Amino acid sequence: MLFPYDPEQFWQSIRQIIREEVNQAEKQRPVSPVYETPGLTYKPLYKIAEVCALFHVTKPTIYDWVRHGKLKPFKIRSRVYFLWQDIQQLLPPASQAD
Repeated sequence: MLFPYDPEQFWQSIRQIIREEVNQAEKQRPVSPVYETPGLTYKPLYKIAEVCALFHVTKPTIYDWVRHGKLKPFKIRSRVYFLWQDIQQLLPPASQAD
C-alpha cells in the first residue's frame, strides 16, 4: 500500500471527515420558509368540499347558493375558494343559554 497509514486508521479518518462535512452541510442548509401568520386564529379560505362538510350539504347546493348570491366564490388559478367571513354569515348564530 502506498499510504503511510494503517488501512483501519485511514478508513476511520475518512469516516470522520465525512461526518464533519455532513454536519457542516446540515448547518448551512437553508431553512424552509414558514407560511404561518402570527395571530391568525382561523382558516381564511375554504375549498368547496370543506364548505360542503361544514354545512352538511352537497356541491349542487353550494352552486345554488353561489347562483343566488349567498356565497361569493374566489378563483385562484384553477381552484375555487370561499372566504371564512362569507361562510360565517351563513352559519346559524350560537344558541345562548337562558
